[in-house]
Amino acid sequence: MTARLPLLILLGTLSPITRAQSCEDLTQQSTSTISIKASVADKLPAACHVTATLHPTPTSDIHAEIWLPLAGWNGKLLVQGSGGWGGSFASSAEPLRRGYATASTDDGHTGPSASFLLGHPEKLADFAYRAEHETTLLAKRLIQAFYGHAPARSYWVGCSGGGREGLIQAARFPDTFDGIIAGDPADIRRNSWALNIAIQSFKDPEAIIPPSKYPMIHRFVLDACDANDGLKDGLIGDPTTCHPNFRTLQCKSADGTDCLTTRQVQTAQAIISPAKDSTGKVFFSRLEPGTELRWSRLAGGPTPADLFLDEFRYAVYQDPAWDWRTFNLDRDAARAHAIDKDVDELDPNLSAFVRHGGKLILYHGWADQQVAPTNTVDFYKSTLASSKTATNPDWARLYMLPGMAHCSGGEGPDTFDKIGLLEQWVEHNQPPAEVIASQQTEGKTTRTRPICPYPKTAHYNNTGDPNQASSFTCTAPH
Repeated sequence: MTARLPLLILLGTLSPITRAQSCEDLTQQSTSTISIKASVADKLPAACHVTATLHPTPTSDIHAEIWLPLAGWNGKLLVQGSGGWGGSFASSAEPLRRGYATASTDDGHTGPSASFLLGHPEKLADFAYRAEHETTLLAKRLIQAFYGHAPARSYWVGCSGGGREGLIQAARFPDTFDGIIAGDPADIRRNSWALNIAIQSFKDPEAIIPPSKYPMIHRFVLDACDANDGLKDGLIGDPTTCHPNFRTLQCKSADGTDCLTTRQVQTAQAIISPAKDSTGKVFFSRLEPGTELRWSRLAGGPTPADLFLDEFRYAVYQDPAWDWRTFNLDRDAARAHAIDKDVDELDPNLSAFVRHGGKLILYHGWADQQVAPTNTVDFYKSTLASSKTATNPDWARLYMLPGMAHCSGGEGPDTFDKIGLLEQWVEHNQPPAEVIASQQTEGKTTRTRPICPYPKTAHYNNTGDPNQASSFTCTAPH
């Protein structure tokens, strides 16, 4: 079996590109200390495995992982984003099987915590955009050296934090990627939104809804809204049409498993209501109905998840002991914005990316339990309005997946060939229309459904198997 060679490069001043005849020759791309280790390839296609440490600033400590196929390279680069606060590499298995050279980064630190920001504000830029950009530049340099020419196409794919990273790359470095796939993009404002829900849903112990009641609430929501799309199938096709009245579930006497207390009713209503500031302006969209089985991520308590807390503990207040119970949406969201506005917030104006000829595929699960889905709808509308160009008028698509949870899972179809879709669009000028998504249970396909380009939605034809995509038609809103 062919061996792959992991290369550890402590990246200093780069020398001119030198043609590499072997994996070992790639070390010539750096003038810094190089450590080489060999290991035997396992289930992955044989490839040069390059790991690099980059120091673009004195405090930066960015780790990158780059894989270069030894045979069957498709001539392209695929860079993968990170989730949460990063801290680890994305799996290279699927890109390598497709023949891609592929790259990912730990975003400048190790582990899921944002404690790396404590006392190092410059590392926020590494996390937000610099690590991804530096990794991409290095990957392209090594591809040039190893194969003798640059990649014909460069793509980005990421979900959650990786979706946000892709959109930031499009705004900051518009000529870097020919196509970007951004799923369930975790707008950094999501952290303020999550803490606002925490204040309302479990700061007061009486307001906590125990997980044992989630199935009962979910059944109530489905009874109220499942048939809105013309088919009662356990999925809410367009949750924006769903406005359940949780007061109907209020206990008539003592608390029980089949009802909600007065405070629990208030919690349930807060979860599916948009976050508003003191003036009544919407700060962030609501969690959509249909997410009830997974409410514990945002509203389970007894404290908010570190994923949401860490921005305020380590970036905003620089205090690991910061008390989340003091959170105030007006004050603390403004403080976070002052730090994030030029670093980690999304800019909908992607005009330069559009002029470059870039294509963007956005997707989001309607049953996402971590990031409000209509926040992505709002971003899509905003970026279309602010990124108009006559030279590339058709450049973005949004797909909303009924029943899909955060990035995957949930009660609805959550699997479709995103990369193939982007390839057809960029390389063959075939704009994507409807997409067939599937739901897998124990390795078997149990349901398929057309996923329609927004604002179209899939409607049942009133005939045929409701678990088969052929029984549905994508239609525009009335």
